[in-house]
Amino acid sequence: MQLMTTRCLIRPFERQDIESFMTYRNDLDWMKHQSFKGLTREEYESALLGKPSLHQGAQLAIIDQTTGELIGDVYIQQEETTYWIGYTIAPTRARQGYAFEVMSGLIHHLADQGAEAFKAGVLETNEASIALLKKLNFTYSMTEMDEQIYELPILK
Repeated sequence: MQLMTTRCLIRPFERQDIESFMTYRNDLDWMKHQSFKGLTREEYESALLGKPSLHQGAQLAIIDQTTGELIGDVYIQQEETTYWIGYTIAPTRARQGYAFEVMSGLIHHLADQGAEAFKAGVLETNEASIALLKKLNFTYSMTEMDEQIYELPILK
């Protein structure tokens, strides 16, 4: 899967992305609300490189189209016509509208491909992520274990 937004390219990870990925994913303060952190280079390469599958769950790179720099990543997992999504933006690019731009583009793209609903799980302490989900018109659905689940149905 590959998708372009105004400023970004969403694409599968490539070997040259791993170092930048590790920089923000292994910043345990920045990643306090996220899982998939604190791994070795080999563990990240094993998980990220190869052909991503939306049915098994795919982590995709967010690339700045101007600089070619990795600025974050998205997670997508398809369950029939529902897609679970997640997102992380590197701290150097936080609060610049990248997450909203990328997630809006991704939601529109997948809806055009037949997606009927989106879900996202977020810790209640992750206020920035909750604000983004609300801005994208997600609504709170329930709490499962320690995550709040937000949903966005696609009205056709």
